Amino acid sequence: MTTIDPKIIVALDTSDPVQAMEFSDRVSPELCKLKVGKELFTSAGPQLVESLVKRGFDVFLDLKFHDIPNTVKKAVYAASQLGIWMVNVHASGGEAMLSAAREGIDMAGNRRPFLIAVTILTSLSDNDMQQLGINRSVSEQVEKLAQISFDNGLDGLVCSAHEAGLLRDKFGLSPLLVTPGIRPEGSSVDDQQRIMTPQQAMLEGSSYLVIGRPITRHSDPAQALSDINQTLV
Repeated sequence: MTTIDPKIIVALDTSDPVQAMEFSDRVSPELCKLKVGKELFTSAGPQLVESLVKRGFDVFLDLKFHDIPNTVKKAVYAASQLGIWMVNVHASGGEAMLSAAREGIDMAGNRRPFLIAVTILTSLSDNDMQQLGINRSVSEQVEKLAQISFDNGLDGLVCSAHEAGLLRDKFGLSPLLVTPGIRPEGSSVDDQQRIMTPQQAMLEGSSYLVIGRPITRHSDPAQALSDINQTLV
């Protein structure tokens, strides 16, 4: 892991490990962290993660584990052995699963990565909550799942920047808040519903910003990263 703490986590949203490694050649650990999600991990496996770690990148393994408690416990421990910086689970897995996940992370000892929980996906709206039979707004459900997560020892949350201020007011400065749905000025919204610019998100209380296509599809990713980082100073 790098001793520098960049606030941008670049989402490697590709199934092509060659493309992912080529992107890592064009940026540096001083500019960003990297996120490996389901698509890339399914295609390339743990070896790709280990290769990125060896290059000095902090890697967020975004697999959103959600299963019976013992399975999740073993899965997050296995993930921790890859040298990753952060891993996540779904908060909706419930207290027993979250507690088991924390046990699995703690088994890694001094090598333990941060363990955070996904509250509500940023692609979902209040209307989606109703369709799922959840009689709460997105923000109300986020707050409920956040409380369960922190009660069970998790380090932080994946949440929309739109909920970051509410979460800071309720839970203080300690939790890590990782916010997807970040789009620099002028970028395409793509499939996100609850979006915010990088500067706005940091002002709301985000700890780290997940940004994918506006950087990975840019003709000069290093310059795109530099430009965004400058807005955060």
